[in-house]
Amino acid sequence: MIMTYEEILCDANTLYAGYKASIKGSKWKESTQRFILNFLRYIFEVQDDLINRTLTNGPVDEFELHERGKIRPITSIPVKDRIVRHVLCDQLLVPKIRRKIIYDNCASLKGRGISMQRKRFEIHLRKYYKLYGNDGYILFGDFSKFYDNIIHEIAKKELLELFEDDEFIDWLLTVIFDGFKVDVSYMSDDEYASCLDEVFNKLEYRKIPKSKLTGEKFMEKSVNMGDQLSQAIGIYYPHRIDNYVKYVRGIKFYGRYSDDWYIMSPSKEELLDLLENIKRIAHEYGIHINMKKTRIVKISGTYKFLQIKYTLTESGKIMKRINPDRVYTMRRKLKKLAVKVENGEIPYENVEGMFKGWMGDFYKLMSRTQRKDLLELYEGLFNKTITIVKKKMIIKDRSQQESTWEVA
Repeated sequence: MIMTYEEILCDANTLYAGYKASIKGSKWKESTQRFILNFLRYIFEVQDDLINRTLTNGPVDEFELHERGKIRPITSIPVKDRIVRHVLCDQLLVPKIRRKIIYDNCASLKGRGISMQRKRFEIHLRKYYKLYGNDGYILFGDFSKFYDNIIHEIAKKELLELFEDDEFIDWLLTVIFDGFKVDVSYMSDDEYASCLDEVFNKLEYRKIPKSKLTGEKFMEKSVNMGDQLSQAIGIYYPHRIDNYVKYVRGIKFYGRYSDDWYIMSPSKEELLDLLENIKRIAHEYGIHINMKKTRIVKISGTYKFLQIKYTLTESGKIMKRINPDRVYTMRRKLKKLAVKVENGEIPYENVEGMFKGWMGDFYKLMSRTQRKDLLELYEGLFNKTITIVKKKMIIKDRSQQESTWEVA
């Protein structure tokens, strides 16, 4: 028997699966540990709230994350809310989105991710070279404050169409989007009237004194980074742009990773025309093109995509190197994490896992000096010994078993 969307979301088994997914990676947090002690009671409370439609958004924690050279405003939600998000996204929304989006849209999807996006970019470079050599151009584009400027009415309408305007999904999305609303009581009437059309910056917004946020005016724009539903929205929201470039214009060499995208073409005029049409569609969705970062470069030059510097040579070889700023950022991050490990704020295992993943992405892209200096820093900060033997990184602690990770 086929279950309705409401039955799936209210099912105790799917809620339990959502609970298991929501605590993964955060069991060290005190709030998560308190939830785990009474998880069955809390799961059934969530189930009752869904069945009776009394669900409300819990309190949030706000902080900043330094990622890929950018400062991002992150909003953390309680475990109860994360359970609902996991069930909605994992069981229903993401499978539907996967069937609708283009293959070269790789952000925030299991089995894709940033590594796959870089590989697709390199594949496009190679295929382009076979057709046109290294003559031509690449249009690199960027959406300005992408998540901060997603309009709720449009996003909700796009998502509801995936569910055939199901009434229960409509109610649930309304509740969740209500938690995304931004208190803009500090705005004048004229500013408020045009706020949906102007670029909103959540980082700057957080500097506004709380005394000015009186709850008199709310802006129904911006989704919270750190919320799983926001990630799904970010994947799907600009899909009309993706479809226009790929299918309407028949451009093979196009890809998008969240707010970063590129188009390759032998014709600069074609890229300029594409950009104008992308601007038109983006305007309809309240998406702002960052013209300072949007540029057309020669494909034979040196350019950066997703923190990697690329060059396509005359022979067709792709030269790539890590952006030095990424190494510098990692060095600073390790120093801060070492202090937190020493103070008992986070377990060492989390740091080691993060470092292994980062090295897996960038090991081959660093120079020998960069590798040597970074590994020596890690050894000194965490009292470890690291050696590379037959493409395997061996992290050894004098009082523990050695940990190995294979270099790709």
